[in-house]
Amino acid sequence: MENAERIPAFVNSESGTAEGARDALATGSFDVHEVPAAELEARILETLGSNPRRILIAGGDGSIRSAAQAVAGKDVELAVLPSGTLNHFAKDHGIPTDLDEAARVAAAGVVVTADAGRVGGKLFHGTSSVGAYVAFMRTREKLEPRLGYRLSTIIAGIWTFIRMPTISVEIEIEGKKQTLRTPLLFIAVGEREVQLPTLGGRVPDGRRGLHLMVVRGRKRARLFFLALDAVANGIEDASRQPELDAFIVDGCKITMRRKHARIALDGESEIIDTPLEYRFERDILRVVVADTTKDGGEASPSV
Repeated sequence: MENAERIPAFVNSESGTAEGARDALATGSFDVHEVPAAELEARILETLGSNPRRILIAGGDGSIRSAAQAVAGKDVELAVLPSGTLNHFAKDHGIPTDLDEAARVAAAGVVVTADAGRVGGKLFHGTSSVGAYVAFMRTREKLEPRLGYRLSTIIAGIWTFIRMPTISVEIEIEGKKQTLRTPLLFIAVGEREVQLPTLGGRVPDGRRGLHLMVVRGRKRARLFFLALDAVANGIEDASRQPELDAFIVDGCKITMRRKHARIALDGESEIIDTPLEYRFERDILRVVVADTTKDGGEASPSV
């Protein structure tokens, strides 16, 4: 990146570490814009009209999703300054979580391609879920202003686990349909790990595609056993239990009785028309990462 070319940098002004992001970007390499979360995608799309080679997004996974949706499929490089509550995208792609170090990578890193998923026209770079997790998220959001993030998470988790609402769905994979009641469907970009200490993280060199996991059964004791089994033995073992089905797919269709469904996308909720048609989008993003070849390694072409 030439020094004369300042990188448009968009900072989520509502992020808890927005001030730290501003300080990290005060190097002269960036043209910084502070933007409310709801306006990020529109402002980035407006900036793309001037054909920048690279843009930067500073925020958490939700902010990154807004930026990714704006640049997906375009010849624009996406740099990330992970400054949100959750920074799974940065960790998945080897982007430093230290803000100063991440800024240096954003200015001088190399580019790899990355996969994503899409449903109802909405892109997600990490995970999507239907069912109980969405109820958990909404409960946590209501409690967080009064109780803070950690305590709200604990209370919302207990409430959701006790209530454990179920939904009736029809899932179609490669033309084959099955109907079931489930408390939770989980769809992730890339194969996921369900063992501690990397629970929910990407499997290193895992299979590409959408990792669809469907939890069966409502009884809390069985669900608790399933969770313990998954953590202790991994997804391949857990998938042999009758309460969990797991697939790596290029796409799937989820039909529900309602016309619209509230689902989670990278930790934020969206209302999407049904049926939910998920598809895997290979190499749809161009992501700026650290140049590991300087240390004798090889930069991965895709993640």
